[in-house]
Amino acid sequence: MAEECTHNCSTCSSNCSSREKPESLRVEGNSATHVKHVIGIVSGKGGVGKSLVTSMLAVEMQRRGYQCAILDADITGPSIPKSFGLKGGDVQGSELGMFPPKTKTGIEVMSLNLLVDEESKPVVWRGPVIAGTVTQFWTDVVWNEVDYMFVDMPPGTGDVPLTVFQSLPLDGIIIVSSPQELVSLIVEKAVNMASLMNVPVLGLVENYSYFTCPDCGKKHRIYGESHIMELAASHSIPVLAQLPIDPKLAALCDKGIIELMENDYVAPIADVLEGMAK
Repeated sequence: MAEECTHNCSTCSSNCSSREKPESLRVEGNSATHVKHVIGIVSGKGGVGKSLVTSMLAVEMQRRGYQCAILDADITGPSIPKSFGLKGGDVQGSELGMFPPKTKTGIEVMSLNLLVDEESKPVVWRGPVIAGTVTQFWTDVVWNEVDYMFVDMPPGTGDVPLTVFQSLPLDGIIIVSSPQELVSLIVEKAVNMASLMNVPVLGLVENYSYFTCPDCGKKHRIYGESHIMELAASHSIPVLAQLPIDPKLAALCDKGIIELMENDYVAPIADVLEGMAK
């Protein structure tokens, strides 16, 4: 039976079996690039800590001996360079393409904020232009031998997430959420989009899950009780981690020294990703 038919092709005379399959929208990366695994970090809405999770995973996997890279696909709200202390105007290039700047520990990063002189200047572009820029970060950047590339996506299910899902060879996505019920509802949209695009959901990460009192050690659920387990069970998706509110971690990001983090919050996620290399 042909892919788009709803009947037995062998009994009709329309020659359905000769129809071509839909053309793939995937684009080839730079000819000088070799990336083994591409992982998308997704959120249904903004402000849930998607960029933080992206940064922490890159740091953790780099510490484990893997060459990591971050493609910052959040064109209108890029925050990755800030977390790593990278400044704009440092991108070099040749006839092969653009060379991504490296962090202090060797993580390769490409972000729009690295291509502009004024980090606070707004990006007033329409969706197709933004989506095209993300594609160029894949095709026109000379990524080196990368074991894990993390794609920090903008929130929602619009042009850029759709472009990444269709154009890049995603091995899977990690969905970042927070405890509020409203966010859980929006997460379902991201799960359903991944299913529609045939992209595996590796698991859910809940940020802002709790705050540990520095005096008594008691955990406080500032944003209410979590519903992540019920949400994960309803979609048969694992919960990879529940991250706390950690002022020290926020301070590291503000100072551009996220690579100095001293915690194992994303270690369970890294264990899952490490299994992909075996």
